[in-house]
Amino acid sequence: MDEDSKKSNMSRRKFIRNSSYAAGGLIGGGIIGSLIGTNYFNDTEQPSTRSSKESNFNRALMFFTRQSDFQILSAATERIYPKDDQGPGAIELGVPYFIDHELAGAYGHNEREYMKGPFLEGTEYQGYQTPLKRHAVFMTGIRALESESKSAYDASFVDLEGEQQDKILKKFENDDVKLHKVSSAYFFEMLRSATISGTYADPLYGGNADMDAWKMKNFPGSQMTYLNKIGSEKFIDIKPKSLNDHIS
Repeated sequence: MDEDSKKSNMSRRKFIRNSSYAAGGLIGGGIIGSLIGTNYFNDTEQPSTRSSKESNFNRALMFFTRQSDFQILSAATERIYPKDDQGPGAIELGVPYFIDHELAGAYGHNEREYMKGPFLEGTEYQGYQTPLKRHAVFMTGIRALESESKSAYDASFVDLEGEQQDKILKKFENDDVKLHKVSSAYFFEMLRSATISGTYADPLYGGNADMDAWKMKNFPGSQMTYLNKIGSEKFIDIKPKSLNDHIS
């Protein structure tokens, strides 16, 4: 082996070895960092006081691979279920994460559903009439929201004023936007339905954060029994419970 080849192999091995150190550091950083602290790069930076209880590991993307797509989805859901003086909106309730998790699973991939042709235009009483699976419908619609926004306002959907976003969403609801292999009205209805589902579903599924949507409606959530309350003639305030409260 000549000298140049030795240098090349050594450099490659050194790179792999150092990369392994870096990868190992990322994996073990949570353990090691807790022992030696995180004040490695900046001596003046104050250590984080956030406890592990404040970390919500359900807030991780499972379907979306581009933050820009997820932000458009988030902005659209917030217009459908906006924050007001009654309580939080879709984003604060975690609805975009609920939809992301649903699209990554059986719902998004239409598992156990007949998805063969022919695909003809159905009546309003018929259901799913597109060859696209739900995750593809969402991606088609989200990209079209952005395209319509740039065409109408020369700006991203997430940067528009609320009324401007509403006008674009209204075009989708009225089926005034042409999409590929699915109608814009069908996408809007799917988006609206998923937003409402994420708002009021059990927090176990990623939305309805802290059961705030239930609290706004005085909905008791998942109670094991009403046997000791059902005879009362007075309205009873019941602290809501989620499915997670029954896991011991």
